[in-house]
Amino acid sequence: MSGINRKLNNMMETEIHVPVGSPTIRKFQIFVDEHNVTEGAMKLIKQLRPGWDPNLIRTKLFTDGTTNKLVGCYVEDCLDDTVLVRVYGNKTELIVDRDNELKSFQVLHANGCAPRLYCTFQNGICYEFMQGRALDTQDVRDPVLLRLIAREMARIHAIHAHNGCIPKPNLWIKMRKYFSLVATEFTDQASNVRIQQEVPSQEVLEQEMMWMKEHLSQLGSPVVLCHNDLLCKNIIHNAKEGHVRCIDYEYSSYNYQAFDIGNHFNEFAGMSEPDYNLYPSREMQLDWLHTYLQAYKLFSKKGEEVSQLELETLYVQVNKFALASHFFWGFWALIQAKYSTIEFDFLG
Repeated sequence: MSGINRKLNNMMETEIHVPVGSPTIRKFQIFVDEHNVTEGAMKLIKQLRPGWDPNLIRTKLFTDGTTNKLVGCYVEDCLDDTVLVRVYGNKTELIVDRDNELKSFQVLHANGCAPRLYCTFQNGICYEFMQGRALDTQDVRDPVLLRLIAREMARIHAIHAHNGCIPKPNLWIKMRKYFSLVATEFTDQASNVRIQQEVPSQEVLEQEMMWMKEHLSQLGSPVVLCHNDLLCKNIIHNAKEGHVRCIDYEYSSYNYQAFDIGNHFNEFAGMSEPDYNLYPSREMQLDWLHTYLQAYKLFSKKGEEVSQLELETLYVQVNKFALASHFFWGFWALIQAKYSTIEFDFLG
């Protein structure tokens, strides 16, 4: 097989495929200044909601994001029809496959797991506001919410979004890309003293990545459609309807089942000031994983019975892949530290 054909084949095996008949995404040739998001958002709302009275439109800027800028637009007293305008952060195309993000959005919406995607514009997207409350580090430990989250992740993992090929994990491709960016951008002449002092050498990072791939690839974790970024605030709880939904699909891809779960367990520690004492105990994990396996087998039409061996196997896989999650987001943070205009201590 030629190099080009091999590359195309790999792309097909890791690519998310949108269901036939999915609605076409509207595209607007509008650029929104990330330093003046509200003004650009109003131009988009004129196109998306021409019937709205400009004098009654209100906006709310969300400040929790670490990758993009986000503003909600709505008409007074009509919060149910809030339109979210997300402006991509500076140079985030280096770390996010935007075409893949749109496909993930469409697939997840088609399966009832995501809001409607209204349009794209030159440097962002507009989509439906999902009713509910974003969770925090205490919520994800709540026994009721914990099980809702496990079931929702199982539902996503059971979605088939490939073209008949056996899907391959995107983890190593993505990690290799991040590594090449770090190796290229962070040389010995890097101006940031913290980077020089705290980042291991390229040789050490390369060896660690190779070791990780050789050991983790042998664990036998299934490759499924993953969210890959299930931090607390990316989970919305709708108490009225009694369910949770996941938002923000920038990193969604085919990946190891255990990576997605292990990454979520890492997020129990929080983000701004992580406290790894909050990492879930073995008992809490086994409760979560048992609920997950029951739901995953049900959604995959493989019954509901969960054996002790299945539970223990997944527990081991998840806690090993949690280490790969740290490594992955470590690369991500280095790249963000170089380019992001958002106020956040990425190096820390």
